[in-house]
Amino acid sequence: MGIAALIFWLLTAGGGFFLLGTWIAKGGTRQPNSTQLPAPVLFGHFLLAVAGLIVWIVYLVVDNTAWAWIAFVLLIPVALLGFTMLARWIPTYRERSAAGTVERRSAAGTAEPPEKHFPVAVVAAHGVFAVTTVVLVFLTALGVGS
Repeated sequence: MGIAALIFWLLTAGGGFFLLGTWIAKGGTRQPNSTQLPAPVLFGHFLLAVAGLIVWIVYLVVDNTAWAWIAFVLLIPVALLGFTMLARWIPTYRERSAAGTVERRSAAGTAEPPEKHFPVAVVAAHGVFAVTTVVLVFLTALGVGS
């Protein structure tokens, strides 16, 4: 089950890297006033997830349950930050769906939010893989399937 968690964690990371790359490429760091996703939340989510993944790999190498629990505890704030970003992204997605895909600028001249360019399928897959990862890590830490 530990290897399955690793595989799902890597799939989740792949989607996350794509979303982060899209956010940066579309001006997330250059136009912080245009985004609904604050950089500290986004980068905190990323850094904690990477730290958790490293801890999980250590767990798989040393096979010490304490490492599995540390990885799980690291996933808690990762998940909370992820849900926060999802809640902030949904209105942007709804606005995009209502307005179409034409790039628009507000009356103040600010650019559209970079997260408006996130593909829904990637956001959904990232979320599903993330939830699966959390469940698998938790079950592995509990010793289920060993």
